[in-house]
Amino acid sequence: QVQLVESGGGLVQAGGSLRLACAASGLTFTIYSMGWFRQAPGKEREFVAGIRWSGDGLYYADYVKGRFTISRDNAKNTVYLRMNSLKPEDTAVYYCAAARKLYDVSRAVAYGAWGQGTQVTVSS
Repeated sequence: QVQLVESGGGLVQAGGSLRLACAASGLTFTIYSMGWFRQAPGKEREFVAGIRWSGDGLYYADYVKGRFTISRDNAKNTVYLRMNSLKPEDTAVYYCAAARKLYDVSRAVAYGAWGQGTQVTVSS
């Protein structure tokens, strides 16, 4: 059974940084694309960043491009999201997700496994 566990969330001031991690188990990590999504109160879940299983396809939502960086460590079965220059509008619960050999990593409906989420709060 696939299990995803996020960590690294917290409270940070605007302009600060955080690094989220998502540890995966119960899957062959090297053939899974990984995505980060977020959901703010009263809003739909939205795509943040994704990385293909091969590691050569990295994709970002426009609202985080240039500030966030997604990466993966296949030896540790872990995907990371480095978040710099955080803004109050980045406040949300952040989820990681996994999908076997997914090309379009921005498609939330294509992911079969999700973590429980980690809260990120950015104060102004």
